[in-house]
Parts: sequence; C-alpha cells; structure tokens
Amino acid sequence: MVSLAPGPHLAGGAGLVPVLRVLAGLGARLAGLPNVLAVVWSPAGSWVAPDLFRRSVADWLEGGAFPGLVLTALEQEHNGAMVSRGLALLTGQELRFEPDKRLPTAAMARLAVRLIHELVQSGPLRQERDFTGPAGEHLLAVPVRDGSELRILVSDPGTGQ
Repeated sequence: MVSLAPGPHLAGGAGLVPVLRVLAGLGARLAGLPNVLAVVWSPAGSWVAPDLFRRSVADWLEGGAFPGLVLTALEQEHNGAMVSRGLALLTGQELRFEPDKRLPTAAMARLAVRLIHELVQSGPLRQERDFTGPAGEHLLAVPVRDGSELRILVSDPGTGQ
C-alpha cells in the first residue's frame, strides 16, 4: 500500500486545485503499476478501479471535466437524500439533494457531478446561486449549516416546481 499526501510545507493547501492535480496525477501514474487492485481516495472514502482512476484523472489533467466520480463520492441516505463526500476538501462545502420522487437517483447523480465540476472551478458559494441542469432543470444552491453544506433544490424546466 502507498499513501500520498502533501508534505508539511503544503499541508494547509491539500485542497488547492494545483496541489490536488499533482497528487491525483501521481496517483494515476502509480495506478498503472502491475497488480494494483484499487485506488483509495481517502477524502471521498472511495475505492476506484485503477483504469477508471487513470482515465478520469488523465482527462481532467488534459483540460476535461473534474473527475467528480473518482475524487468525490455520492452517498444516498436512508431517507433518499443524496450527499457528496470529499468535495469539502476543495470547497469547504458538501452538496445535499433532498429526497425528490420526481427526480430518479441517476438523474440526481448526474446533476451532482455537474455541480461538483462547477464548484471546483468557481469555489465555495457564500450566497444562493442558480444553475441550469443538462435537461433545463432549474437548480438553486443554498448554503446552509454555516456554509458547510449546499442544499440543492431542483425544479422542472418550464414549471418552476
């Protein structure tokens, strides 16, 4: 087992995107070694197949979308809410989608990954902000719990509900 972490001189900057890019890139290269079974990304508590980790990180490092499905995790709570895990390393905030019978779990996950990418690029939200989902959904991100969580409210395109 190999564990990667910033040295003491960068410990306070572990969540800075340039530091994260270097760590993820190094992890992706190590994931290409023979007999690697999984890459464990501790902030998200995720275990990722080495090939998926390598491809996702390589795409990001070449200018693609933030690899939200390998550097963060999405967990569904017993009540149906979906929450992110690991995003707080980068933004100080996690996402929370409240249960919504109109929105299938897969759709909620797609919206979450899109928002994670946006938040990694723009930084934490200190006030409400509107987003538009890929199918025209209206998303409202509301900082709650002293700003440590973003509650995501979704309404259908055209209906506002």
